[in-house]
Amino acid sequence: MADITGDQRIQSEVLEGLATAVNHRRWFVELAMPYLGENPIEVGSGLGDYAIEWAARLPRFTATEADPDRLVQLEKRMSGFANIEVRQLLLPADGLAGEYSAAVSYNVLEHIEDHVGALRGMGALVRPGGRVILIVPAFMFAMSRVDIATGHLRRYTKKSMRAAMDEAGLRIERLHYANALGLIGYYGATSIFKLAPKEGPMVRLYDRFVLPVTRAAERVVRPPFGQSVFVVARTPG
Repeated sequence: MADITGDQRIQSEVLEGLATAVNHRRWFVELAMPYLGENPIEVGSGLGDYAIEWAARLPRFTATEADPDRLVQLEKRMSGFANIEVRQLLLPADGLAGEYSAAVSYNVLEHIEDHVGALRGMGALVRPGGRVILIVPAFMFAMSRVDIATGHLRRYTKKSMRAAMDEAGLRIERLHYANALGLIGYYGATSIFKLAPKEGPMVRLYDRFVLPVTRAAERVVRPPFGQSVFVVARTPG
């Protein structure tokens, strides 16, 4: 897996801002839960916010990082969770082939040049018939200086995600956009007003008041666009 490149200051601000978006995180936690199985692995756990919430509902969970510095931070944060194993992971990881019920990876694939190879690597971690579960940023028109600074190489559509999954030999079970209003807000903030989505009153207000309405609406109607693409694919077998 390629190392994440870009402006470390902006990366830190974005990660810290997302950490305060509790409703956003819990929505995306719930999206993956039905597909994780009893022993999933997360590819690219970052600060571990998702890992902690998933692990609270599962008997075993493996959190990983490719970057050595972030791995140290992740290990320190997870030291109090008995059911979370932390390990360094670079794809492909042949020594872990077929060990897990699912591989989940949120906002990681867009950083990797050989994203089809990374998908194959994720699929190889999972036992036959298990799932690969991803969230990635949506729509290239929303590519901003924040994306570039945080090491994003691309943003996806449902069509481009389907093509990557097909090439990787993974069969899609679920594929849709998520957080339609978030795309509008992100584009306005980063492309029009040239702001970074960091911790502050705007993030908290959006997370507290706008996000719950968006989530409720998207339970009823799948929007034709969104800030993210959510996909679940099954491995062969």
